[in-house]
Amino acid sequence: MSDAAQPTAAEVRAAADAVKTALDRHLQAVERRTGDDDAAVYDAFNALAAAAEVYDELLYDRYDEVTPFEIPAAEDSLPPYAGPEEPHAVSVLIRRDYAVAEAQRLAELDPDGQDGEAAAAGAGVHAALGVVFGEYEADEIASRHAEFGLEEGDSTLWVSAADELPEPGEWLAAPFDEADPALVVCRFDASAVFDEDDDLDGDPDGVVPQRS
Repeated sequence: MSDAAQPTAAEVRAAADAVKTALDRHLQAVERRTGDDDAAVYDAFNALAAAAEVYDELLYDRYDEVTPFEIPAAEDSLPPYAGPEEPHAVSVLIRRDYAVAEAQRLAELDPDGQDGEAAAAGAGVHAALGVVFGEYEADEIASRHAEFGLEEGDSTLWVSAADELPEPGEWLAAPFDEADPALVVCRFDASAVFDEDDDLDGDPDGVVPQRS
């Protein structure tokens, strides 16, 4: 970073003061908490995380130094759980992203013992994707994505609590409209952004569970 773009010493000091204030407020919220999912504690945690992130960035930009601790960013946290204490049903919501890295390989897939390339010719990747995801289970595609010419992106799995199982066909028209983070019992995220931390922690999968 150029000298002109560097934060001033006063800005770094102000950010440090903001962390101290946020730390005091977080402790006060914890001392006054009314339960495991107290909203005031959640808000104070997010404020502390945001203040610490700003301080850490300014400290590095100004002095090329880092803090000896790491506070998870607010966006990595779930809101206080607001679901039933004893769920009678759960919904498992999964998102997996893939890039089409090798369109030719995708088009040449031959799940039915026929000429996959000829079948997909003229219809392109769109038809080939339909064949692959129609023929193979989603978990199998996740484990064999490279064989299908796909490159893995981010993924997440949410286990969401419910009082009762929905009626058959009730949500099929809009299956993800009612996804509520406050009802999530636990979630598991995988992303390349976790790779560096995973190397340090000895976790090769990059899976980050939350609210277990």
